[in-house]
Amino acid sequence: MSRIPTPVSIDAAPEASKVSLEAVNKLLGTVPNMFRLIGNSPQTLEGYLGLNSALASGSIDAPTRERIALAVAEINGCGYCLAAHNYLGTNLAKLSAEEIEANRRGTSNDAKAAIAVGFAAKITKDRGQVSDADVQAVRDAGYSDAEIVEIVGHVALNTLTNYINEVLGTEIDFPTVGRFAA
Repeated sequence: MSRIPTPVSIDAAPEASKVSLEAVNKLLGTVPNMFRLIGNSPQTLEGYLGLNSALASGSIDAPTRERIALAVAEINGCGYCLAAHNYLGTNLAKLSAEEIEANRRGTSNDAKAAIAVGFAAKITKDRGQVSDADVQAVRDAGYSDAEIVEIVGHVALNTLTNYINEVLGTEIDFPTVGRFAA
């Protein structure tokens, strides 16, 4: 059970969150617990959805976005996000079980994606303290400066949801996934 109430439906959410939650429902066909929980703060929900939407229209492809989300969730120990992104990675991004395991370990079986995922993992582990050489390695792999900024944005977006879910104890409504041993 979460540490603060999760509205049981869109109708039970704060008035200012209902339009955003209806949009989530229209997009996904359901409103996962995380969205309804975040909806306790209409401003946080709006901010999350805005950044998520903006980054989804960026240059980083959907499979790599899921790869990054899996790496960040594993490092941050977020059971909810591991479950959600394992599901999304498998069913929407069509990542194999082997690829998902590699992503959770901070890499990828795809050479170019491995650089982005490794960079995202380093940002997460080292709380943004990366070197010039780290940034140059991403650039050398063919990522543009805009894409480098997007990778940082994806780390921030996923860290936001990781922290919300862990701090508030969001009840997992996806098939659960065990964390790797530390």
